Amino acid sequence: MSELIISGADLLGQGRADIVVQDGVITGIGTGGRTTGRRIDADGLVALPGLVDVHTHLREPGREDTETIASGARAAAVGGYVAIMAMANTTPVTDSPGAAEWILDRGAAAPHADVHPIGAVTKGLAGQELAEMGLMARSRAKVRMFSDDGKCVHDPLVMRRALEYVKTFGGVIAQHSQDPRIAPHTSCCDEGVYSGRLGLPAWPAVAEESIIARDVMLTAATGSRLHVCHVSTAGSVELIRWAKSRGLPVTAEATPHHLALTVDLLESYDSVYKVNPPLRTPEDVEALRAGLADGTIDVVGTDHAPHGLHDKQHDFTVAAFGMLGLETALSVVATHLVATGRMTWAGVAQAMSVRPAAIAGLADHGRPLQVGEPANVVLIDPAATLRVDREATQSRSRNNPWHGRELTGRVITTVLRGTPTFLDGQICELETSP
Repeated sequence: MSELIISGADLLGQGRADIVVQDGVITGIGTGGRTTGRRIDADGLVALPGLVDVHTHLREPGREDTETIASGARAAAVGGYVAIMAMANTTPVTDSPGAAEWILDRGAAAPHADVHPIGAVTKGLAGQELAEMGLMARSRAKVRMFSDDGKCVHDPLVMRRALEYVKTFGGVIAQHSQDPRIAPHTSCCDEGVYSGRLGLPAWPAVAEESIIARDVMLTAATGSRLHVCHVSTAGSVELIRWAKSRGLPVTAEATPHHLALTVDLLESYDSVYKVNPPLRTPEDVEALRAGLADGTIDVVGTDHAPHGLHDKQHDFTVAAFGMLGLETALSVVATHLVATGRMTWAGVAQAMSVRPAAIAGLADHGRPLQVGEPANVVLIDPAATLRVDREATQSRSRNNPWHGRELTGRVITTVLRGTPTFLDGQICELETSP
């Protein structure tokens, strides 16, 4: 019987205590008296349930030069994540049971984090014909989240049918809210002063808000579950607040970059700041922070989007959308919400572990740190600073918008089912499953 003791951690609401783990399960919570087993010193560290990300791009299959499932899982461990949901926009698209099971199997061979597939809503992400969602749900992968992220399911009839379809097996549609007629794919800058001054194609807030408003009404009509990806505007926050006030089954996420970075960064024309939806105004950032703090926005989703230099080092208008997020997300939230008093660590646990696991249907994650629960734990030093270096990463990509910035609050150790995956600031070398 393998035993692990995490000693002296700050367990929220329970004070300092030891977490005793045997064979991947928490078997004791207490203080002192344990002398056997492997010991991790957690004095001064906050212990939270291991983090869960419902919005990760892993690029495998198709673009293994920019990220693989294994490298993404290692990056996840550095960031405190024990489970990540892999978006469907790979090559080929995850739009069939076979493709979903392939992701599941590749994820099972990556020991640093649990990797689960998100299925496509439409075949080939083309927005026209529904993908085999029911078959994916009944496959070994047991897919419950579906998204064409990167592309909006813009046809209202297709979206309605998708919502009706997933309701039959308890699934959820995660929507990339972007009306392509109002904000075509070339749009890359928040519509306003900066889009005009910089001469960049405008991405107006209403392109997001109009789709959210439509989808909220479709959710009301169908009674099905809607998850709004990467909310970026103050108006979107109000729409989601309205939906929740009426008891509709709507959840939403905000990304670390939309919680902290603003449109003025585009003045540099540095394509690392090109993301979809685009960076918005300080007023939008403030609305997102308030929405996350009061629970209107349910979760933080990283939208981890690795790209190669040959994808990013172009004229701003043609460079790829997206930025890295897994390794820095918790520190960004700690810096801009915990350190400022907007959120407590208990609130972080809800937004980055408990609620994401519930939305994704991951029963063994987001669980409390109690006896009998899986030993999925992240240890955080709330006082430590992190100077971000894009070269010091487990990701294969370097498109890191936090490079050179100093963040407060640092992941020290990540434990997945009793096995350290990231220990004392270093990635653990684990045996890859066959």
